Amino acid sequence: MAVSSFEQQSMTEKILATWRRFSRWISRPQVILSLIMLLVMFYMVLIPLYRMIVTTVTVSDSDLRVIKDANVGDFTWYHWLRMLTSQIAKIMTYEPLLHSLTISLGATLLALAIGGLMAWLVVRTDVPGKGVINLLATVPYIMPSWTIAMAWDVLFKNAKSGGTPGVLEFITKSPTPDWLAYGPFPIIVSSGLHYYTFFFLFVTAALLSIDSSLEEAGELAGAGRWRIMRKITFPLVVPALASGFIMTFSKTMGTFGGPNVLGLPVQYYTLSTMLRSNTGIGNYGDGFVLAIVLILFAMVTVMINQRLVGTRKSYETIGGRGFMAQKTKLRNFKGLFTAFVVVFQFIIAVLPLVLLIWSSLMLRTGDYSLSNLTLAHWIGKGDISINSGEPGVLLNPRIWAGAWNSIRLSLLTALFTALFGIILGYAIVKGRGTRLSKLVEQLAFIPYVIPGIAFGAVYISMFTKPVGPIPALYGTFALLVVVSVAKHIPYSSRSGVSAMLQVSKELEEAAAIAGASPWVRFKRIIFPLTSTGFVSGFLMVFITTMRELSLIILLVTPTTAVLASMTMRYIENGNEQQANAVILILIFLVLIGNFIISRFKGGSLKKGLGM
Repeated sequence: MAVSSFEQQSMTEKILATWRRFSRWISRPQVILSLIMLLVMFYMVLIPLYRMIVTTVTVSDSDLRVIKDANVGDFTWYHWLRMLTSQIAKIMTYEPLLHSLTISLGATLLALAIGGLMAWLVVRTDVPGKGVINLLATVPYIMPSWTIAMAWDVLFKNAKSGGTPGVLEFITKSPTPDWLAYGPFPIIVSSGLHYYTFFFLFVTAALLSIDSSLEEAGELAGAGRWRIMRKITFPLVVPALASGFIMTFSKTMGTFGGPNVLGLPVQYYTLSTMLRSNTGIGNYGDGFVLAIVLILFAMVTVMINQRLVGTRKSYETIGGRGFMAQKTKLRNFKGLFTAFVVVFQFIIAVLPLVLLIWSSLMLRTGDYSLSNLTLAHWIGKGDISINSGEPGVLLNPRIWAGAWNSIRLSLLTALFTALFGIILGYAIVKGRGTRLSKLVEQLAFIPYVIPGIAFGAVYISMFTKPVGPIPALYGTFALLVVVSVAKHIPYSSRSGVSAMLQVSKELEEAAAIAGASPWVRFKRIIFPLTSTGFVSGFLMVFITTMRELSLIILLVTPTTAVLASMTMRYIENGNEQQANAVILILIFLVLIGNFIISRFKGGSLKKGLGM
């Protein structure tokens, strides 16, 4: 049937109208930025994940000796069957998985107990020295996650499994039991003491935001203090506890440093250390199966958390911050709680550094007497009888090269990630409620649930060979920058969203009416108003990257080594004093960087975490 000229005109008008709507939509700054970030995250997250999965079901060169009548590139279930159903699956997969779950759950519960108690003391009691407590509470996060593990090793290791005695065995002349020196207990304690910062920061922010009139109303209604806490305060703090739980559990699930230091001497493997063991010998198929297992468990944890929190009743404060909550007077227990805080902060922030400094000054390991102290590991010019003739760390060109690699990696990662965070924040907030905005936000969250060492494994599969116009990046410094930026996008996006929510849309609309271009609006209005969020995101990523180990341990080479990886290499080679000296240099650089960066625009770790 012929189409009339009227119908043709109508169809043309509809097509033109649709095109005009599409043109207006695609020309919006938030849409353009969203599409760009989708492409970036697709390339940096989804394609590497796909390549890793493909590697686990593909025959490689090294598989030809065990898979008969196969060719390179053929499809195979060999790696999955080997790691999940074979006779060695128990040792290679299930025992490390159980160990990882045990450590993650134990460390998370310990961190929750300590962080929650410390937050309550600071916000809701009259305990003295709150400013100092707030300051020292962030010190564990600033230090590398395995710092406390290394200090624990110095204090509690035994000659039986550690080769030389620790301080405790040296003083008491009695062997330290293995359960105290190595294995799950010290890993749980050291990890929990490190990650309690998350719970402290989140719970502190939650308690400060509760309108005290809600609790006062409960008191007027005759409810006791315990009932008020259970029915009013606790439900309002649940989201903060959930955030702390996810961050701590996911971090400890994929952590490498602590389990490597305190687990390997007694062959206590976790998924992260077993993953490193497989990829270290070129067994990528098996290693990537373990990486996928890690990712799946992290995703399940997040889903369970969202389901539990999402199904709860919704609680909102009536007046935002409202009135300050009435402080609980500790009375007779004030001295006890004050002593607890002082001792705890000393153990966490001071004692590990003292032990590491002491160990770095020992000429011979295991001898903690004053006569054994030396500066040879710091400024020695090289003696074949000391650390295989390597000069002291301050005179060692390799250490200076590693320090420069650490600094430039952290600066570049922080810069790119902070910029991405502002862009993502703008795209998500300005497009809030749209499907595109939700998609961007969900994709930006994916690296968050992937444990660090698993994410590093993802990038091995991606960049060992050229990808389109991009050459093979494995072994290059650029790869460390790319993987670090990709991993920290969720944190920067959270900071960016938090900062962008504080910018009134009327300001940008007024500038647009006045004829200002999107670039001018961003330069003159948006960025100046979000600069604090930019600096906070920069600071958080700088600190995290400087002390990062799990993410890059599979990717560094001798030429791209950073201080964190060099510390672990020295530990594995038995050079305890040099390892401790290097980590002290790393901590010093992190503290200096934190001090300098936090001076700009009111940047802070709390704002960097989106609080």
